Amino acid sequence: MEADWEIEIGGDAPVIDGCWDGLVDLRRFPERAAALAESRQLPGLAEALVQLNSVISPVWTSKCDVWSPEEFAPDEMEATEEEAKWAIACYIDLLPRTDQEWKPLQAAVDACKSYCLHFHEAPLRCCRADLVVRRAWSASLEEDVGITAYLTASGRSLDQARTVLMMALGVLVDAVVNQARCGSGG
Repeated sequence: MEADWEIEIGGDAPVIDGCWDGLVDLRRFPERAAALAESRQLPGLAEALVQLNSVISPVWTSKCDVWSPEEFAPDEMEATEEEAKWAIACYIDLLPRTDQEWKPLQAAVDACKSYCLHFHEAPLRCCRADLVVRRAWSASLEEDVGITAYLTASGRSLDQARTVLMMALGVLVDAVVNQARCGSGG
C-alpha cells in the first residue's frame, strides 16, 4: 500500500479542532459511530472509528469525512487505468489520548513514519494513505499536534473502491491500535 506523510504547521495551515460544535465523543459513546452520516456512506468506517477510540488506542478521533475525489493519481495508488474508473476517499483526524503522546513534535513525526512503514508492508493496491501532522486543539490539550489521515481508494466500480477503502481503514487501525498494543507504534 502506498503511503506518505508531511507536516503542515503554521501560517494558514488547517488546525485539528477537538472541540468543534458537532463533535460526537466516540470514546464515551462508541455506539454513536454507526449513526454518523459518514458511516452510512462507507460501511466499515463505524467499526474503524470504534477501534480508534477504544481504551487500548493511543488516539481518539475528532472528525471524519467521506467523499468522491474529483481528481486523483492512479499511478500513486498502483492502479491501472481500468482500476481507476471510480474513487472514494475519507479522512480521520487523530488526536493523542494523553497530552504527552506526541510531544515534542518529533513524536508525531515518528508515529507517521511508523504508520507509513506498516502501510508499505500491507499487500494492498489501488489505495494510498497520506498522513499530515497539524496543530491541534481540544478540551484536554491546550495546544498540541494531531494527525489527519487521508485514505483514497479506486476501483472498477464504486463498490469495489469502497471495498478497497474499507481494507485500507483496517490497515490504518492495525497500524495505530495494534502496533501501540504491541509496543511498537506511535
